This record gives sequence, structure tokens and C-alpha cells, in this order.
Amino acid sequence: MLYILDYAGVVVFAATGALAASRKQLDIIGFLFFAALTGVGGGTLRDLVLGRTPVFWVIDPGYVLACIATGIIVFFAAHLVEWRYRLLLWLDAIGLAAYSVMGAAIGLASTGSAPIAIVTGILTATCGGILRDILADEPSVLLRSEVYISAALAGACTFTFLEVLGVPTVASSAAGFAVAFALRGGAIRKGWTIPRYRPRPGRDPDDAVRKP
Repeated sequence: MLYILDYAGVVVFAATGALAASRKQLDIIGFLFFAALTGVGGGTLRDLVLGRTPVFWVIDPGYVLACIATGIIVFFAAHLVEWRYRLLLWLDAIGLAAYSVMGAAIGLASTGSAPIAIVTGILTATCGGILRDILADEPSVLLRSEVYISAALAGACTFTFLEVLGVPTVASSAAGFAVAFALRGGAIRKGWTIPRYRPRPGRDPDDAVRKP
């Protein structure tokens, strides 16, 4: 289950990177670059933070080959998709859900620490999309008002909590994926948000001075 989620996350994120390249009308090399960067970016950062070197795609080049194949397919098929940005959002939601679980699983297996597992789940699920948006000059996922990182947090927490309780991995993985995807999907369709900071007038400097 985890192996399937790992490859699914790579392929789906690679597709979002390639779709971003299509929106910028790049050449085939640009498609491959964005596909690979988005597909393995989050997992690479996770492995570096955990000290797991060589990183996963160096040990198993199949991940990079999957990104390349995805980039080529999207290069020739992107024009068939009428609403590419909308598709990008939904594919990104699938990748986020899969990677929030996979990242948490690797963090838990590597350290045995539930808090670290949650952090690595969030890193794996979000950093590839952040890199994609920065390089493609798209609105960053960090600046969107709707739920995004919170969905990865919920998915990673759900998986980790169930794993610690001894629930079978297949069930905990499915539950973590479902929670993350449901939250992100609701944000895409319904615009779900969490309370945001609202600026308020600062304190008058004169009030800070104590008068005798």
C-alpha cells in the first residue's frame, strides 16, 4: 500500500509540474524539468532532513523515469484537457494526500517519533508544489486562502495516530489518504478555509509610557 502511494504521489505531482509547464508554453525539456522537480522535490527534502542518503530516487531511478514518462505524456496530451488549471488542482490534491501518508510513514519508520513523522508527512506533501509554483510564477500554495497545508497535517496525523495504535498499515494509510483528500477536495469545491489573522490597530505609544 505504501509503495503504491509513493509511486502514485510521484506520478501525480509530476503531472502537476508538467501541466504548469504547459500553462507557460515551455518546450519538452521544460516539461521534463518541472515534472521531475515537482515529482521528487518533496521526498528529496524529506530524505535530506532525515539523513537518508542517497535520497530515494538515487537508490531507485524508477521514480525519475516515472517523472520523465509523465512529462512526455503531458507534453503531447495537455491540449486535450480544457481546464488544465482545475485539473492541476485536483491532481495536486491526490498527490498531497498520498504524500502526506508516505512521508509520515517514512518519518515514523526512520525515527520512531510520531511528531517527526507528522512533520515529514507535511514536508513531503507540500514542498514539491511550493517549488513548482515558485518557478512557474504561479500563486504559491502557501498564500492561498483555502485549506492546503492543513489537509496534509490532518492526513499525516490520522495515519500516524492509527499506526501508533497498531491499526494495520493498509487501513491507516487509506484513512490518512481519505482525510487529507477530503479536506483538500472540500477546499477546492467549497472554498473551505480556517480562521486567518486579521490586523488590528496597534497600541498607542503614549499608552505604553507609565506616568508618575
